[in-house]
Amino acid sequence: MITQSKGKRWMILGVAVMMMVSITSGCGGNEAASSPEPGNSNSAAGGNAEAAQQLTLMLPIFKTNYPKDGSPVAAELEKLTNTKIHFEWVPNASYADKFNITLASGKLPSIIYVGDVKASSFVSAAKSGAFWEVGAYLKDYPNLSQANPVILKNSAIEGKNYGLYRGRSLGRNGMVYRKDWLDKVGLQEPKTVDDFYNMLTAFKEKDPDGNGKADSYGMVLVKWTGQWASGFDIMKLWFGSPNKWGVVDGKLVPEHEYPEYVEALKFMKKLYDEKLINSDFAVMDSAKWTDPIVNNKAGVIIDVVDGGARIDNQIHAALEKEGKNNPDTHYMDVNGGVTGPDGQLHTLPTSGYAGVLAIPKSSVKTEAELKRVLGFLDQINNPDIQTLLTFGLEGSHYKVVDGNIERSEDTVLLESEVEGLNQMLAFIPEDKSNKVKETPLRLKQLEVQKANEASIVINPVESFISSVYSQKGSQLDNVINDARIKFIVGHIDEAELMDAFKVWTKTGGDELVKEMNELYAKANQ
Repeated sequence: MITQSKGKRWMILGVAVMMMVSITSGCGGNEAASSPEPGNSNSAAGGNAEAAQQLTLMLPIFKTNYPKDGSPVAAELEKLTNTKIHFEWVPNASYADKFNITLASGKLPSIIYVGDVKASSFVSAAKSGAFWEVGAYLKDYPNLSQANPVILKNSAIEGKNYGLYRGRSLGRNGMVYRKDWLDKVGLQEPKTVDDFYNMLTAFKEKDPDGNGKADSYGMVLVKWTGQWASGFDIMKLWFGSPNKWGVVDGKLVPEHEYPEYVEALKFMKKLYDEKLINSDFAVMDSAKWTDPIVNNKAGVIIDVVDGGARIDNQIHAALEKEGKNNPDTHYMDVNGGVTGPDGQLHTLPTSGYAGVLAIPKSSVKTEAELKRVLGFLDQINNPDIQTLLTFGLEGSHYKVVDGNIERSEDTVLLESEVEGLNQMLAFIPEDKSNKVKETPLRLKQLEVQKANEASIVINPVESFISSVYSQKGSQLDNVINDARIKFIVGHIDEAELMDAFKVWTKTGGDELVKEMNELYAKANQ
């Protein structure tokens, strides 16, 4: 265990953050650029349009309902891109397992979402030639040629891109909470860890929904898979823990060896013991985690702040059915998190991307077929198709009011025909879709994301590919994850937690630390 003083030496991202989020850099003159429609490349030369491109896409879904093949928005997409598409939707909570099963089967779709580019199964498959290396082809496409080089590096495997990154803001992570509840219990927006704890306690004990029953609690936590952050991964930084690895005297040290990491676990245990979080957090499906917020059971989610407006819309829709909605009220609010013992805000960044869209060679067999698939991925990043896949069809799923999109309040319709389709979007060079009206909540979300850039704590090994981790990463991660869950729920004490950390060292952690430091030294030469 390292000393407390050394535990403060974090690497805060400054100018590099601005580079990573400036996806629009150099793109000002290309707003009207459009990709050649896949399947039409031969029409100019021979006058004969190609047959529709047959595509199968395997993507994660976060709801129990999802768009079916040939449903209205999917059908319009096929028409615009000259494709015939089959969707394989997989619940996000079980996506990592399904991905590995699909990979082992050899029966892969045309395009497959890879949640964790550094997972050993994908790294091994990519290095053995199972997926196309797309980096060299991007320059040939109007949108994809504008990919951010820093994010390409972050999402690469030994300098090669075996998939197209899905661009995201670096400062997305923060806190989403019920503003009406906070007002009801007479508290202000939380600024410190103590404020946060007091808010959760009040949400449990002071009947924030006013139903006269002791049936509410503070915060919803769920099981996340792949590269997605859990609530704990975000909150541990509030206490001063590093992001995966810290640097002490020029050497990399794993986060769980820091006392601040253990302090964060103790805080989580306190929340669990006092029933301020859901007892089933280790197994709760992320597809359902907004339900307790909408249904007046819980008041806080630690996640991406842009979830605030989405949950707000769900609450409005639910209240509208009951005839109790106030359309001018925001029931949700957001902030970037709270300050910890050192008085500073520490924010967990995204990697600039949320997984990649990989193209297997077993299903896309030739370079000509690869170029058609890339043409499809390029074309869907045009503004009109981004709008289609994000909001659906005008007149059915939204209307345009004063130049802004106003979504339907029919959540079942949106889930069954629209939501989830944006999982195939790379947002390269940026999100150019039409926008909903910038409500005060949405404006605040953007402000929080921008402000978070100044407090981001980088993972110093983000772009490294470790052979040890490729072989033993899942086992090592399971040792830590199981230990922290068992500690939070009281199945093991602090001494046994330390024993589990020793098991991590003995089962390959020492090899990983050695290799990571060698890679770190090489990268900083």
